[in-house]
Amino acid sequence: MAATTTVGSQIAIPKPSINAIHKPFKPSIANFGSETKGDSWTKFKSMSHISSTWSFYQKLNSTPLKYQRIVTKAMSASSDKEPLPGLPVDLRGKRAFIAGVADDNGYGWAIAKSLAAAGAEILVGTWVPALNIFETSLRRGKFDESRVLPDGSLMEITKVYPLDAVYDSPEDVPEDVKTNKRYAGSTNWTVKEAAESVKQDFGTIDILVHSLANGPEVSKPLLETSRNGYLAAISASSYSFVSLLKHFLPIMNPGGATISLTYIASESIIPGYGGGMSSAKAALESDTRVLAFEAGRKHKIRVNTISAGPLRSRAAKAIGFIDMMIDYSLENAPLQKELSADEVGNAAAFLASPLASAITGAVVYVDNGLNAMGVGVDSPVFKDLDIPKDNKS
Repeated sequence: MAATTTVGSQIAIPKPSINAIHKPFKPSIANFGSETKGDSWTKFKSMSHISSTWSFYQKLNSTPLKYQRIVTKAMSASSDKEPLPGLPVDLRGKRAFIAGVADDNGYGWAIAKSLAAAGAEILVGTWVPALNIFETSLRRGKFDESRVLPDGSLMEITKVYPLDAVYDSPEDVPEDVKTNKRYAGSTNWTVKEAAESVKQDFGTIDILVHSLANGPEVSKPLLETSRNGYLAAISASSYSFVSLLKHFLPIMNPGGATISLTYIASESIIPGYGGGMSSAKAALESDTRVLAFEAGRKHKIRVNTISAGPLRSRAAKAIGFIDMMIDYSLENAPLQKELSADEVGNAAAFLASPLASAITGAVVYVDNGLNAMGVGVDSPVFKDLDIPKDNKS
């Protein structure tokens, strides 16, 4: 499939069709945030695949404005034989493994779609307890609306692999996990085994995406986080990327790229984002720089991470703060529009493409610029300032 990109050059405003449908996430992928009183965070349950997103906790005192939603799309040409015009994101002939896809929404899925729209072959790694539901939904066509690419075709997932990135090899798996009924019937799901399975099936890959994390005590302040909870967050959210790269690097073609997902709590205080998760994201960003050097020098592989903005999800809605997070972003970000998962996916496609051949060791913010703000301009403190505002409805 031939493909061009709209990133930085075109904007496609979707018509009312299946391409424009944005369903909420399923609970396997969550977005973090908290309310000022913190009571909603007590309801938070540990997730095994969590997309990292930018979130703020401040409640708005006024009724939020409605803004026009503009979504950028990776645009596909109708034939592989057609010449690619302009400056395209062309991933034809490339193979991607995306770790952390367990439903048809969220950043992992959006990245898979953008890579597919640019011509890449898609392999995914799905958390073992979610594997059966994901494969069944995929097989029965429940994801067909979400699989539609810009040219009208459906994204094809060549193979789904079971994966639990908390465990490097079979020797690391404790007995209670081995005998857990949620893992029954699945084999070869540690990181080492998954890499070996991909090598056996396909030989090599070109793109590795890390879209998973877990913080079992994320609802606890750091001062109340146990050692086990802290280390679990580090293990699932940052070392898992080190492990994936370590085991997949030998089968990655030179010139390939890896991408992970981080969160602004790595460098700024976000009350409510506890349990060691902010530390884990800081570690992930530090590891991105070190791994960029090591993987670049040894294997000519680029290593980058994306810090994304708030996205509506079913999990976040269940604990009652995602709307507040998005309202805060709409009021305070330089670009007053709602972020789409497609925009993160398109940024990932760019970073994985030859167009980004000199970009490595970078944290790329895809959050409408909210990371650049030092204060929330919706604060009453700034009521007398003449602050430009997009009042489109």
